[in-house]
Amino acid sequence: MKISCIQFDLAFGNPEENKRRAAEGISQAAKEKPDIVILPELWNTGYDLARLDDIADPEAKDSRLFLSNLAKQHNLNLVAGSVAKKTGSSVTNTMLIFNREGKEIHEYSKLHLFKLMDEHHYLTGGSESGLFELEGTVCAGFICYDIRFPEWMRDHAANGAEILFVAAEWPLPRLGHWRSLLIARAIENQAFVVACNRSGSDPKNEFAGHSLIIDPWGNILAEAGKEEEILTAEIDLNEIAAIRRQIPVFQDRRPEYYQSFIKKLR
Repeated sequence: MKISCIQFDLAFGNPEENKRRAAEGISQAAKEKPDIVILPELWNTGYDLARLDDIADPEAKDSRLFLSNLAKQHNLNLVAGSVAKKTGSSVTNTMLIFNREGKEIHEYSKLHLFKLMDEHHYLTGGSESGLFELEGTVCAGFICYDIRFPEWMRDHAANGAEILFVAAEWPLPRLGHWRSLLIARAIENQAFVVACNRSGSDPKNEFAGHSLIIDPWGNILAEAGKEEEILTAEIDLNEIAAIRRQIPVFQDRRPEYYQSFIKKLR
């Protein structure tokens, strides 16, 4: 399976320009005939949180049509990062997933809001699972801050996820955390991790880039630099079963004790 990350700079608060850039990146990546393409977090608006009431996509209707057409046009599965989706008076940070036929197969809204960047003032957190299936493979989608919650990602892996997709706008000062956390999530869940970050900067932040594709042993198969880049790697899904047989972490889990032990400590 071949997977591409479209790491690009976002036009702050300019959905139309970002659509142009996303379409250009997907078109470029499609020349390598990837099976799956992933975009960064909030690629339609960037981190222009204060104006989301005005620029977020109502029910993500425009984004859905745009992304569906791109997936169908280029015959690829699209893990479409996330967009600012407006529903009534609330806005969610929502990942949309499309198959090769342009059919939307899942949406996931970011569960964990990052207070350090004021997300809780402008966004509403999600409440649904990130699990979905692409071409017979169980996958899961996560957004940026989610990777600091290993129990959330483990829950998806324990329910069959073999590829963990992460869309992000991760800042440059915490690049070390980005790399370490993603490698740890791959190793502990014995799963491939495909993490697409944005590049560039906005009025308040500089972003790290360094999108990553990591195998279930924690080996980095491909890593982007800081600037715009299309990152592509091939993964062998057969590795997952072999690794899980060699170190049977999921068979050896004893979850019935975890919560009860914590309660005793309290």
